[in-house]
Amino acid sequence: MKRTDPHSIDEIITSMMEQAGMTDEFARRRISYLWAEVVGPAVNRFTARRYVDGTTLHVYITSAALKSELSFLVPRLVDRLNEAVGQIVITDIVIH
Repeated sequence: MKRTDPHSIDEIITSMMEQAGMTDEFARRRISYLWAEVVGPAVNRFTARRYVDGTTLHVYITSAALKSELSFLVPRLVDRLNEAVGQIVITDIVIH
């Protein structure tokens, strides 16, 4: 048996996900997960639900005042979330 160079677990998992066609779905789920880290615990406390549909992140906020504040920050949040993932996954955020 021929020995090959060792691969890291990250490389193996990434390769398997690419072969299965799951990289886009993983990136969308990761964006949803990273919402809490990007906006911080104070904003995340008022986040009821979040999910990605296509290239749009939908976020349900329980505070009307916070909804208004976040609507002004949408372009910056889109950039920060995409930067956190390392690729362009979302193009818009809809605050509900």
